[in-house]
Amino acid sequence: MPPPAGPYSPAVRAGPFVFISGQVPRDPRTGEAAGGGITGQTRQVLTNLRRALEAAGASIEHVVQVTVYLADEQDWGAFNEVYREFFRPPYPTRTVVGAGLRGILVEVNAVAYLGN
Repeated sequence: MPPPAGPYSPAVRAGPFVFISGQVPRDPRTGEAAGGGITGQTRQVLTNLRRALEAAGASIEHVVQVTVYLADEQDWGAFNEVYREFFRPPYPTRTVVGAGLRGILVEVNAVAYLGN
């Protein structure tokens, strides 16, 4: 996982929940933002999300809620195509927000539930 850019934890486990901080399209090997437009950045963000979940003892299948921040709401369709590569039905709940992301195209945070 890429190290945090500020004073926060990438993942925190609280009881049966795992809270994943906003993951950005930074390649953990190089520290650079992934290329490939919204598709490449989404793939890197969701890969980083999966790594953060695994480091906290969870998996993508445990995710119950996702918040997506898009620099351009017109990227919704391309984001969804990559999202379906990582998530399967029944999908987690999701909110998508347009946001100023300071040079990146997408950021995603999530909550996973490890109970029952």
